Amino acid sequence: MMRKILAAGAIALTLGGAGFALAQPTASTAQPAQARDARGWNAEDAAALTDARIAGLKAGLKLTPEQEKNWPAVETAIRDLAKVRADRMKERTDRMAARREARRGGDNAQANAQGSPDAIGRLRQGADAMNSRASSLKKLADASEPLYKSLDEGQKRRFTVLMRMGERDGGHRHGQRRAENTR
Repeated sequence: MMRKILAAGAIALTLGGAGFALAQPTASTAQPAQARDARGWNAEDAAALTDARIAGLKAGLKLTPEQEKNWPAVETAIRDLAKVRADRMKERTDRMAARREARRGGDNAQANAQGSPDAIGRLRQGADAMNSRASSLKKLADASEPLYKSLDEGQKRRFTVLMRMGERDGGHRHGQRRAENTR
């Protein structure tokens, strides 16, 4: 049964990715380049993958009409979380681009000033990013709770698996894989 669930999730993500790949413009029809993040993704890429993730989660849950009433809040919270991440990635990409541009212009002093902050600045940036993510995750948990409470045991298993599929590193947070392997 779990293989079927994982297969359904993988198929949903694959179909979303295939649709995204087919929609890519050719060189002759390409629009001006959008800013890309460290992974090479632009805002359109991130939005397409978020749509695929949401569609895969909803399809995998096979919600009843009664459960459907709680779905919009979950979808909105997932989109908000994705937007926070996209905004954070855009800020990082913009900082890196400004630093590169300053170096190209020969202004190493400005490039260094725009460069990485000192140790305290990095700690503060990290804390701000964690607070932002924590707030978004709390909103997702709050929005998901009514839906999750209405799910049967099979749906709860699928919810857990499908939510992890969209997380970075295949559902493993920093150190989580190592901790799980030592058990």
